[in-house]
Amino acid sequence: MTQPTITAFNAVLCGLSRNGPRGQAVWLFRQIGFWNIRPNSVTIASLLSARDVKNQSHVQQVHCLACKLGVEYDVYVSTSLVTAYSKCGVLVSSNKVFENLRVKNVVAYNAFMSGLLQNGFHRVVFDVFKNMMMNLEEKPNKVTLVSVVSACATLSNIRLGKQVHGLSMKLEACDHVMVVTSLVDMYSKCGCWGSAFDVFNESEKRNLITWNSMIAGMMMNSESERAVELFERMVDEGILPDSATWNSLIGGFAQKGVCVEAFKYFRKMQCAGLAPCLKILTSLLSVCGDSCVLRSAKAIHGYALRICVDKDDFLATALVDTYMKCGCVSFARCVFDQFDVKPDDPAFWNAMIGGYGRNGDYESAFEVFYEMLDEMVQPNSATFVSVLSACSHSGQVERGLHFFRMIREYGLDPKPEHFGCVVDLLGRAGRLGEARDLVQELAESPISVFHSLLGACRCHLDSDLGEEMAMKLIDMEPKNPAPLVVLSNIYAALGRWSEVERIRGLITDKGLDKLSGISMIEVT
Repeated sequence: MTQPTITAFNAVLCGLSRNGPRGQAVWLFRQIGFWNIRPNSVTIASLLSARDVKNQSHVQQVHCLACKLGVEYDVYVSTSLVTAYSKCGVLVSSNKVFENLRVKNVVAYNAFMSGLLQNGFHRVVFDVFKNMMMNLEEKPNKVTLVSVVSACATLSNIRLGKQVHGLSMKLEACDHVMVVTSLVDMYSKCGCWGSAFDVFNESEKRNLITWNSMIAGMMMNSESERAVELFERMVDEGILPDSATWNSLIGGFAQKGVCVEAFKYFRKMQCAGLAPCLKILTSLLSVCGDSCVLRSAKAIHGYALRICVDKDDFLATALVDTYMKCGCVSFARCVFDQFDVKPDDPAFWNAMIGGYGRNGDYESAFEVFYEMLDEMVQPNSATFVSVLSACSHSGQVERGLHFFRMIREYGLDPKPEHFGCVVDLLGRAGRLGEARDLVQELAESPISVFHSLLGACRCHLDSDLGEEMAMKLIDMEPKNPAPLVVLSNIYAALGRWSEVERIRGLITDKGLDKLSGISMIEVT
């Protein structure tokens, strides 16, 4: 075609934007001057959907061209701009384009709400939806309903979710598979698996994603038996499970710590000819570590080596954590040392530091921490919990206090768990007054901190502070007699029998029962 029309040009540009090789759509647009064609609103909208227009600068250039052509208020162009800015994470520009749109339709509202969802502004979706229902005569469509239901699912807003479900029924949209799947997901995430199951069973239109959502919802709500029944029913109906299906079952059993079932379905997945994704492998390693099943962990490691994913950051972190939990420090170290350039993810380093601390090799934990700082990896809150815990268990008070001061140096605010570690550190060293002062710095101290300090009072027979901590704990846990029992033991160790009788009387007056000691044996 020697002289294409704008209609023909737009058709080719739209096709290249959606399906063409990267760069072709922009290249074609740059040739428009050779044919003396004036772009229109369809040209701009097609260009905005091209994969090459992927950052804020590109979108702004196209936006400027739309203004120059006088089509920036066209609903088609404005909707494309809202979508493009949202994909770049520039919600300020996206909102400005949407607000300046003179005539809004349901597609424009859907584009804006989808952008808000993508960028984590779930609560704002409700406000936009309310505005749409009040000001737009056009009825919401299935895309609108899916967006609002997804926001309800994320925020566990079951009340609004039920209202949107009712609206969907009124609009006769509940026969659409997208709406059904989003409702199943919403009810599951809100803990209403029964309602999710009712929606699922009442629908005649279900696809693989709907089945996966229902199975995942059952596992999420600890209904593993029903999840297995659904899986078997799905296979009986001729729907082949995909990687997401298997991941829901394997990951669900792994989270529950049911190692046998997790590996059972992992083997079934392999027999079905599907390769497990990294998420499945890390889930299996997690259950291996929690159950100290070393043999299975080695099998997963071997499989990872065969498919050449053993150097993936997340998998390597899971391997280090699993080996450490199984007590195989040398294996964990081998995984750690296989990286010439180690990952800058602090979770990878935390697995080593925490693992060494868990296995009593505190100096190695400190060495890895210092290596982490030398490699310019930013420590996070969990890093300092690990090193402070190591200091506490090794009795290195000054080093622990130094690490505690370092927390703010790395732009972090000390959390209750950090204070808890330092209280435990000072308590073990007999510096109970300093520990008490530290507790008072916390606006809301967790119960574990008071228990830790009471335990230190028991070790060092500090009855005054012990009574103060015990009374605070009784106020926080009025049904728990343990603090008073510990206080009674402190007075008994000091030979202050009148105080022992007073505390035992207090236990009786409060109607608390001391838990009887028991012994257990396993008969094989």
